[in-house]
Amino acid sequence: MMREKVKVSTQTLQWKCVESRIENKRLSYGRFILAPLMKGQADTIGIAMRRALLGEIEGTCITRAKSEKIPHEYSTIVGIQESVHEILMNLKEIVLRSNLYGTRNALICAKGPGYVTAQDIILPTSVEIVDHTQHIARLTEPIDLCIELQIERHRGYGIKTKKNFNDGSYPIDAVFMPVRNANYSIHSYGNSNEKQEILFLEIWTNGSLTPQEALREAARTLINLFIPFLHAEEEKNFNLENNQHRVTLPLFPFHDRLAKLRKNKNELALKSIFIDQLELPPRIYNCLKKSNIHTLFDLLNNSQEELMKIEHFRIEDVKQILDILEKK
Repeated sequence: MMREKVKVSTQTLQWKCVESRIENKRLSYGRFILAPLMKGQADTIGIAMRRALLGEIEGTCITRAKSEKIPHEYSTIVGIQESVHEILMNLKEIVLRSNLYGTRNALICAKGPGYVTAQDIILPTSVEIVDHTQHIARLTEPIDLCIELQIERHRGYGIKTKKNFNDGSYPIDAVFMPVRNANYSIHSYGNSNEKQEILFLEIWTNGSLTPQEALREAARTLINLFIPFLHAEEEKNFNLENNQHRVTLPLFPFHDRLAKLRKNKNELALKSIFIDQLELPPRIYNCLKKSNIHTLFDLLNNSQEELMKIEHFRIEDVKQILDILEKK
């Protein structure tokens, strides 16, 4: 556990971690301060940060299980102490850490008698288990247990019904939120004429990321959400017609400028450079990966118009990509 005395600057706005501890492999705690703030600002920031921490950060979960030996979800299998439903609930509790995009497959292969835990899961290289001791099932007889798993990365809750799966597999409701809880409190100081505030923010995570990482990810998300307002030009870029917003993009010779970048790179070289190496902002990186853009070759073969069709993508993102490429 780490604690520090709180020292408040009266000049520039600063944040600091004043307490940090790991309760266990699946619970980490962090306490942060932000100060000095003017009266009312702590509430504004605290509410926004708490919502972003609990609802906007992505996590990785097991969302499906399949086994030929399972007749239905509430059945029992000879040689296994737990019911199928209990095994599915145990799989739901497994905490994963990854930079996964899309879905991946995993597998459990175990032979009894003995205990089956999270360490028996064969995972893709992009996924890690936070707590290998997490219990899944107990095999009481010398039988083989094989379960196919599907892993996804998303945010919020993933509630799935049986009708989504027609191949005999069983959906698992997923809680993708890596932040278990977030609270904030406010301390006021100074006289009535020059009242100032300190924001205290407490974060509990499930171990897949640290409270500091969660704080930074939530802050990035909020910044990205508000960036469009900084570039709003209502009269030039937005025309109202039939109650619909039509956006006119500013002139941006994307491909003309990218043609210069292609001259010194052959096709093979472009295919060997992955967008992970470009140090893109997390939101832009996520959008590109979800659109199956994995290499620099994939990126340069999309026009500005094609990039703008990507969900949640903006003209500012295209400009930022170009700036990064030119610097590289």
